[in-house]
Amino acid sequence: MRTFGIAAFVAFLIDQISKYVVIHMMELARIRSIDVLPPVLNFRYGENRGINFGLGGDMSQWVLIVLALAICAGVTVWLWRSPHGRWAQLSGGMLVGGALANVADRLIYGYVLDFLNNSCCGINNPFVYNLADVFIFAGALGLILFTGEPKSASKRRGKKGQ
Repeated sequence: MRTFGIAAFVAFLIDQISKYVVIHMMELARIRSIDVLPPVLNFRYGENRGINFGLGGDMSQWVLIVLALAICAGVTVWLWRSPHGRWAQLSGGMLVGGALANVADRLIYGYVLDFLNNSCCGINNPFVYNLADVFIFAGALGLILFTGEPKSASKRRGKKGQ
């Protein structure tokens, strides 16, 4: 669980530091738009009051906070109770750290701060996201890839003899 805890802490910190630097120090909240490597990477100010892409924006922030905390607790307990490898622990930590970073935003601002925008090849993407969303997505994908049923030695030996 050490890998899990470190990954969660690092994901949380990276997200919160990136938001502080871009939103406050670079004054994105005031100027609303910074082209970094247009059109591939842009900073666009966004306030997400819902889940992904603003879905469920009319839901109470407290409902979303409780839901995120319940998911974090569930993932933590699941990884703690059953033996999973380092990659699964890393993935779970990234998911939980990202989710807790977005919870922190909801508690501090009343919404999640988003600032990353990617467009390409004539397609103008109107959506924004943050690094916590990247950690949540990567963590969920990692949990899918790295938490399958482990093959026991007896099952492997049984298949060889058939």
